[in-house]
Amino acid sequence: MNQVYLQLGSNLGDRMQFLEIANNFISRELGVIKKHSKIYESSPWGVDSQAFFLNQVILLVTNQNPHELLKSILAIEKEIGRVRLEKWGERVIDIDILFYNDEIIETIDLCIPHKYLSKRKFVLLPLYEIAEELNHPKLNKTIAKLLDECIDVEKVDIYEA
Repeated sequence: MNQVYLQLGSNLGDRMQFLEIANNFISRELGVIKKHSKIYESSPWGVDSQAFFLNQVILLVTNQNPHELLKSILAIEKEIGRVRLEKWGERVIDIDILFYNDEIIETIDLCIPHKYLSKRKFVLLPLYEIAEELNHPKLNKTIAKLLDECIDVEKVDIYEA
């Protein structure tokens, strides 16, 4: 079985409901969710004039290989209603693979570890909550160290519904 960290995000519609729907799809179709962070609210990263995101990081145990997993995740996003119009655009759901075991994969379609995770506080904070000592296999630094070094100044807070 493979340990995978996924990041979930939503900034359209009932954001909390879309995260719950994504969690249900993931646990029903991809494997067992072993841990999940609290929900965090963050300003949009890399794009202005969008609604704030709700974000969560989960630890998934799955038997799918990385490329099968990516295909399944894209199908789940589509089923929930994601439409890809622009890079970093608004979305009802976004599911990113952050880590897949300790593998480093760099293809046209898939980059693991996620190439921006060390620069995004909205990913590092929930990841730190559930895996502070997890080591980034490419940067050879723990999540705690990456968070300490992160210079992202975007607003990220625990979501209070």
